[in-house]
Amino acid sequence: MTESRENFENLNQKLLTFVDNSPTSFHAVDNMKAILEQAGYNRLLEGESWKLKEGGRYYVTRNDSSLIAFQIPKRDFVGFQIMASHSDSPALKIKANAEIQIEKKYVKLNVEKYGGMLCSPWLDRPLSVAGRIVVRTAEGVATKLVNVDRDLLIIPNLAIHLNRKVNEGYEFNAQRDLLPLFGGEKAKDGLLKQIAREAQVEEGDILDTDLFLYNRMKGTVLGMNNEFIAAPRLDDLQCVFGSLMGFLKATPKDSAAVLCVLDNEEVGSGTKQGADSTFLRDVLRRIHLAMGRSEEAYIMALASSFMVSADNAHSIHPNQPDKADPTNRPFMNEGIVIKYSANQKYTTDAVSGALFKSVCDRAEVPYQVFFNRSDMLGGSTLGNISNSQVALNTVDIGLPQLAMHSCYETAGSKDTAYLVRAAQVMYSSSIQGAGDGTYRLYFHQ
Repeated sequence: MTESRENFENLNQKLLTFVDNSPTSFHAVDNMKAILEQAGYNRLLEGESWKLKEGGRYYVTRNDSSLIAFQIPKRDFVGFQIMASHSDSPALKIKANAEIQIEKKYVKLNVEKYGGMLCSPWLDRPLSVAGRIVVRTAEGVATKLVNVDRDLLIIPNLAIHLNRKVNEGYEFNAQRDLLPLFGGEKAKDGLLKQIAREAQVEEGDILDTDLFLYNRMKGTVLGMNNEFIAAPRLDDLQCVFGSLMGFLKATPKDSAAVLCVLDNEEVGSGTKQGADSTFLRDVLRRIHLAMGRSEEAYIMALASSFMVSADNAHSIHPNQPDKADPTNRPFMNEGIVIKYSANQKYTTDAVSGALFKSVCDRAEVPYQVFFNRSDMLGGSTLGNISNSQVALNTVDIGLPQLAMHSCYETAGSKDTAYLVRAAQVMYSSSIQGAGDGTYRLYFHQ
């Protein structure tokens, strides 16, 4: 794949803008809705009947934090080409009745950890609050997005003079060490007032909230030769953005292209909007029903379908290269990472790995391979969980990064473009089952 430096820079700036504008999963989905609608996609509602047509472009959301978009080809299609990623990232979530007064001089907020986060990077940096609120209306209740777009909070470290051994290792206590400072004595009872002002509602109409802290530091390009990007929430908004851009560039012919962005991967995916929910299965079945297809046709289509589970991967760490597998060593800017695990924490097998390598070859993008060290447990992702609801050939991939699950992460400045190109080719192709273990690949772009 030949890309000019100008094209890389333009794409990275779009990515960083998308990340900056997506402090929570709710905002990420809202931004995707705007991009899709501008591209001519029509919104569907799960609670209404779907009337679909050949060549149609549609999207549907669940919980305002998960989204599935799809393009139906202009002729009878054989299966689905799916790319799935997740909208959420580890964070600190604000509890109800959050304000805690300290000796009538400070007000801090009561929070809890969401996901497996690196704690220390959250300290000593400007933070703010974003998420959604549920408000009373004349007809019932409605949700509203909110983002306090200013430096509002900080979690202060304890001075080294009061904890001389902190640099020898420290175990963070979430209830004691991670509560953010909200203000001085006059800040009491101010949180909901601030939220109500931002949302332009009456404080008394706020019935409940899903509010998170987020890092205020903007994304940037860095390195001697601009080799790297750094930003909050690259895991997994980099894959969300890259798959979305490739999806919009694609021209499906024989398979329906499906973009799937699910919430709650960081806490196990076991929610109504997570990978272990019926969301993807419901959408695929409804596409078949709306197109007048039978239940058997749906099952047959799954045999000629392919899913890419896109969730960022670990790059070799410059200070601790020994933490990686000795023979499979991914680096930033050297291509998409295909992830394997014998215990099926990653769902890639020889078939799905080979199919995705064929896509990368066609797209002329490099790829790498990731295994955990054999004596270390790794993470998991949404691919194998989603397969419990929709069983099809699935590969787990990601873009290599450093400091995964930090509130500020580092990745390669070339790799988003690789994913965009691979997604474009994958969505424009068909992978037809010709018997168990045999597949025909048709590339239309």
